[in-house]
Amino acid sequence: MKRSSRAEHILAQIDAKTKLGDLRKIANDIKKDHELAMELWSTKKFLPRQLALLIMDNKLLSQDLINNLDKDIQTHPLNERNQLTDWLMANQLAKSKKAVTLILSWENSTSKLQRRIFWYYQGRLRWMGQTPPPNNEALLSTIESQIENEEPEVQWAMNFVAGWIGVYDKKWRNRCIALGEKTGLYKGKMVSKGCTPEYLPEFITIESSKRNL
Repeated sequence: MKRSSRAEHILAQIDAKTKLGDLRKIANDIKKDHELAMELWSTKKFLPRQLALLIMDNKLLSQDLINNLDKDIQTHPLNERNQLTDWLMANQLAKSKKAVTLILSWENSTSKLQRRIFWYYQGRLRWMGQTPPPNNEALLSTIESQIENEEPEVQWAMNFVAGWIGVYDKKWRNRCIALGEKTGLYKGKMVSKGCTPEYLPEFITIESSKRNL
């Protein structure tokens, strides 16, 4: 596929020293350009694909196209894969009512990346500090029964949901803490300065205390 001169011009601005802030600045100048996004995506490279996720038109994201993006993302190393998946959700899918409807259908998807998006979206709903959605108990029951057998990237998103349920919904706080004690996920994992440990008993205690909850 021969790239347009515009795509070549954008790609010439991206190299190993390019930071996320640089990509956002480029995206801000471009605004929305789905055709250009698909050209950048076709490079198969991590940074151009991140930029593509910032300038896509979410109105054009059908299930078939998402499946193709999913397949492409699977070719990246784990850290890149998770970041591309989360950027797809946060920068595109979560901003479209049509796409959110798709997200809500992915709880039992055969794709681990789409399952991660389902759970990460549920976590973000709670992280934003809104009134706890009414399905906390149902989600928590599913997490309790499935998290230990899930893929690592899905486990992380499930743990994220349980953490924010425990922070904002006191009724289920002890149950969420007990879940963390049972699974032991992320216990002892080092985190960067200023970040909260992901181990549920620590996460819930620290984050609820910050908010006086």
